[in-house]
Amino acid sequence: MKKLLLIIFFGISRVLLAQADCATALAVCGNSTITYNPTGYGDIKEMVNSGTCIDAAGEHYSIWYRITIATGGTLTFDLIPNDPDADYDWAIFGPNVTCAALGAPIRCNAATVIGPGPNTGLNMTSTITNAIGGSSTPYCKYLDVLPGQTYYLFIDNWVSSTSSTTAPFSLTWGGTATLASPFTDPNTQPYPFNPPGVPAANPADPREVVVCVNPPLFDFSTLSAGILNGNPNFTISYHTSQNDALTGNNAITVPTVVSMTATYYYSISYTDPSNPNSPLNKCKQIGLFKFRDGRITTKNATLTQCNNNNAGTALYDLTTADVIADPNVTKKYYNSLPDLNAGINEITTPMAFTSAEGTIYVKVTSPFGCSAIAQISLRFHPVVVVSDATLRSCSVETEPATALFNLTVAPVTTQLGAIKKYYRSETDAINQTNEIPGPLALAYPAPNGVVYVRVSNAQGCYKIAKITLVVIPPVYSATLKDKTICVEDKTTLDAGPGFNGYEWSTGATTQSITNVGVGTYWVKLKTGDCTVIQHVKVYPSEQPVVSNIDISNTTVTVYVIGGTPAYKYSMDNINWQDSNVFNNVKRGDATIFVKDSYDCDPIDISIVVPNLVNVITPNDDGYNDVVDYSALANKKNLMMNIFDRYGNMIFQVDKSTGYKWNGTSKNGVKVPTGNYWYTVGWNENDKMSTPIKYSGWIVVKNRD
Repeated sequence: MKKLLLIIFFGISRVLLAQADCATALAVCGNSTITYNPTGYGDIKEMVNSGTCIDAAGEHYSIWYRITIATGGTLTFDLIPNDPDADYDWAIFGPNVTCAALGAPIRCNAATVIGPGPNTGLNMTSTITNAIGGSSTPYCKYLDVLPGQTYYLFIDNWVSSTSSTTAPFSLTWGGTATLASPFTDPNTQPYPFNPPGVPAANPADPREVVVCVNPPLFDFSTLSAGILNGNPNFTISYHTSQNDALTGNNAITVPTVVSMTATYYYSISYTDPSNPNSPLNKCKQIGLFKFRDGRITTKNATLTQCNNNNAGTALYDLTTADVIADPNVTKKYYNSLPDLNAGINEITTPMAFTSAEGTIYVKVTSPFGCSAIAQISLRFHPVVVVSDATLRSCSVETEPATALFNLTVAPVTTQLGAIKKYYRSETDAINQTNEIPGPLALAYPAPNGVVYVRVSNAQGCYKIAKITLVVIPPVYSATLKDKTICVEDKTTLDAGPGFNGYEWSTGATTQSITNVGVGTYWVKLKTGDCTVIQHVKVYPSEQPVVSNIDISNTTVTVYVIGGTPAYKYSMDNINWQDSNVFNNVKRGDATIFVKDSYDCDPIDISIVVPNLVNVITPNDDGYNDVVDYSALANKKNLMMNIFDRYGNMIFQVDKSTGYKWNGTSKNGVKVPTGNYWYTVGWNENDKMSTPIKYSGWIVVKNRD
């Protein structure tokens, strides 16, 4: 078993050192700086006893390079070890030689590091072409090169019993010539190569490939297409050291668990498909990168919103859930974990998501493609507890169908700190439009109906409650009526029972008031909390009016208007009759009394029943010669008309005749003996100027 392990190790070590032989020399690609750390020699020690400036031992820690000239000119280089105690020797062969027949080197330098220092190479000032070991001239003369020429450069980190320092070197090209490279020729590299990963925080550090698990099992081949960027005839390999990247040894070919602290290398290698012997074949360009742990950490969150109006749902902005602090991530929201895992049924309006209480799942993805899952719990704020209410208010006296309501006292909620706003419709309350302003809400005029109140808590959650408005109709006394009384009388006004309070315009607070005369009164009637004012009038009864009186001989007929029938009549204010006719009235002055159904103080009117004879003998003998009404001369509008039996007026007695008739006609001719009729009319001297009509007959006896 030990022998087998030894054989395996030897085989591996020879592979690692294969590029230290001329036949497997590394192609130099362009004028880019070369860095390398030789770790041994190749399969054979080609420089042993080569007759060059290299010591007899030949090779220690060595590497071979193949150089192809692109444009001619001068060629120099600086080889600088990383450690000043490292001693590097080198030799150049060519041009256009083969490894089997290298010939003598055209430049060779094995100068010591003591004194001049470890740096060595070709420069434009040296004139020597060869410096043996121990020499103090570490630089040789530059090369004049032509396009297409090929050279081999051998570099050896010399060690011995007196110098054991090994160190990497850095080689920088100079001069006017350029070295051939497929990486600078657009014919071979039409597109730029893309280094993997993203820049590190420190630009001087390697780029970083972000991985989403740690430790990750990473498939390096997933980077290849991106790096090569479509350039043909290039291949890529991945390594854990720069030397391996340069030599192509120990490539990583299978998914590998990678470290977040190690540096990894990629090697881009060219192969000319039309020329297997091209000096540019296997020309390499290397790069380095590291891995960054890109895992993201999320946290579960809770969103709490208003279950407004107890609708059973709330409006959530899922994007405000604090599931991660990084503002550069993207988030996708799902109703269930299976939907998230399948990438289906994504919530497309997360900023306005209506939902009941529940759980939402969010997939958070970083700019590097790393993702994590968080839960968002959707919860409701405590609901606003309200109840519908009824407000009752006393009607407005001028508009009995309307009342003034103080909406702010409606007991719709008992929650402290609740904010209430009032609206005429439920839609307005929900949309917060057409609000009933605060001052109006204190005295809101309305008939029977409803208004709505939006009750909100400190979180802005709300519930709509309904306030029913009930107008308490005015309650008036059914017994209190206007009255008509005699103007000289008094009466009682009674508002009736059933009220909580009375307040009369007289100041009385009793149900009724007494000894009330004609006038206008009011009473405030209280029912519950409502008070109405009821007005009542006590009217004076309308007195009857004697419109006219007819007197026929001793019969007096009285005609009355106004007042309230039935009327009663009297001539002594003691004895009353229903008839308006008085018979056998004595001649002379008399008084007529009249009253209506109210039995008030009667009205009275004075009359005169004329005391006249019914026969005249106008013979100038001084006896019964004339009809004489001069006793009535003090009456207004006194006039007497005489008619014959055919109804023809034959004479008119007035002031001009001295209110007398002597039995003549209008032309002064004595009338024939016969019966004549007469009427006498006047107006009494009372305030009503009552008209009196007296009628009768008279016999005229003319002896002529």
